[in-house]
Amino acid sequence: MATVGALPRPREPAGELAQGSPVTPGRQLRCCTASGCRAGGAGPLIEALRQAQAVADPAANGLVIKSVGCLRLCSRGPLLAWDGPGGPALFALGSTDPGTAPGAAIGPEQARALVLAAATAPGPDTLAALDLEAWRPQALLPEGSPSPGPSPVGVASAPPPSPGGIGLTWDQMDLDHPFFALQQPLVLLHCGWIDPDSIEEALALGTYGQWRRCRSDLSPEAVRAMVHRSGLRGRGGAGYPTGLKWDTVALQPPGPRFVVCNADEGDPGAFMDRSVLEGDPHRLLEGLAIAAFAVGAESGFLYVRAEYPLAIERLRRALKQAHQKGILGPGTGLELELRVGAGAYVCGEETALLQSIQGQRGQPRPRPPYPAQSGLWGAPTLINNVETLAVVPAILRRGAEWFAAIGTDTSKGTKVFSLSGAVRRTGLVEVPMGTSLRTVVETMGGGVPAAPGSPGGGVKAVQTGGPSGGCIPAHLLDTPVDYESLQALGSAMGSGGMVVVGEAMAMPELARHFMHFSVEESCGKCLPCRAGTVQLEQLLDRLLAGLAEPGELDQLEQLCRMVKATSLCGLGQAAPNPVLSALRHFRAEFLAACRAESPRAAFAREPFPAGPALGPLPGGRP
Repeated sequence: MATVGALPRPREPAGELAQGSPVTPGRQLRCCTASGCRAGGAGPLIEALRQAQAVADPAANGLVIKSVGCLRLCSRGPLLAWDGPGGPALFALGSTDPGTAPGAAIGPEQARALVLAAATAPGPDTLAALDLEAWRPQALLPEGSPSPGPSPVGVASAPPPSPGGIGLTWDQMDLDHPFFALQQPLVLLHCGWIDPDSIEEALALGTYGQWRRCRSDLSPEAVRAMVHRSGLRGRGGAGYPTGLKWDTVALQPPGPRFVVCNADEGDPGAFMDRSVLEGDPHRLLEGLAIAAFAVGAESGFLYVRAEYPLAIERLRRALKQAHQKGILGPGTGLELELRVGAGAYVCGEETALLQSIQGQRGQPRPRPPYPAQSGLWGAPTLINNVETLAVVPAILRRGAEWFAAIGTDTSKGTKVFSLSGAVRRTGLVEVPMGTSLRTVVETMGGGVPAAPGSPGGGVKAVQTGGPSGGCIPAHLLDTPVDYESLQALGSAMGSGGMVVVGEAMAMPELARHFMHFSVEESCGKCLPCRAGTVQLEQLLDRLLAGLAEPGELDQLEQLCRMVKATSLCGLGQAAPNPVLSALRHFRAEFLAACRAESPRAAFAREPFPAGPALGPLPGGRP
């Protein structure tokens, strides 16, 4: 199997993956306008750059300024990528005032200086030497002059504020740093390169080419066989073989069939699917269209939570463009519709999702029958998540054997993770299955920095799989990231959220935090989940208040196993996982909390916040 070190480092979309050559201008600024960078002022930034270009020196007219999807290193946003001589190069705009979004603080003079430098600089060193902090452009240095050089990835420079107001920093990121160098983008291949609002750019890179090939050259059976041979497993969390699921739907008795893209991403710390929706929506539409062809469906839905307004906006535009081009819609054999969910976490469960699409309350139902047998309006229905569908065009383009050669014997291909928490570098990483947690968290993410006034930092645990997963202690960081290895440790792959926990965090508090999430998100249909999660949270509250006896840990564990065994759907069945894994690997902390007079005595820190006040909880508990 291919290892991380054996895989090429992606700097630009590989020509061999594209059908047709991308139209790349001589110089361009690619401004990340995904949600993470928007929080840093990417919207005002790109508007300021475009306005500056309109009044700048004519030399700036040849520069293309465009909006793109996620550029990966979200902790340093807003990010701008420059394509030109000696490029590409990646830069981070920062502010000396932590409370000010850098993109919103840039003034007309800085914007003009940046645009002119991007349009005329002979190389990235000259662009890196641009001085934005002083509120005035520094004279452009000739290529080869001393420059600040690439900034340590994830570490912002912090000059003092200039006398004129808030200072701006301008740092070049090192693309040879492991955070970038060890990534192997398949799902994210075009994300950060194309304008997500431009179907022309997507078409230039071969998007919809495999959909056309299916309709002209391939049979549904051939497509399903290729997915089978690739070893692709569902990226939504369960890891069910994708080819087997497709066969189950296709081989049902004749009649209508539906396909559904589950984009109801709701795990805390997860933003992988959102980044695909925001950065390369046409790739997802092609994957869903191929799936529909493979199972014989003529109708499909994309189900997206309402908390993703930018993703919804870009998906709607992509659907409209695909209809206008005659790629989808009448005459193509496939109609796709976007449905927006109200944000209930339980609607990520496939039967609850189907209920919501049908206009009913989003609650799960017993299985069997499974949706592949009886789904939307009683018809066989294929449900896959965003990442699963987005990688299908690459499998058809490069071949099943190519995909199967990446990863491990049982977990093929790559996996996108959203790296967040106490880690130094947060953002999106796409790595081959089987990459170790240590590689992702420490080599790529930089580990956990020391807190102010603390003698040192350090990774304490990694929470994978969100509320459905578990905590993996630091001494097990050499565990490969694949389905079976994580399950053996009491955790799960989940959809790809990876939250890094530092030494300062108390594990009972973290367990209580995730249980509180499950209490709030339970639909209430089944008693074990509705009442059991509340009882579990109350036991954890007693523990954190220093009121529990050591024997109550056995009660806590028994109740966890009861809820896990008897709940109706995946939410209740997986809700105890963070508690069970924390008890398994950090039991000493739970015992210390039992014996302590207060949480502060046990952990010397404030309790983990449970979120905004929601009024009385079930049972009259405040």
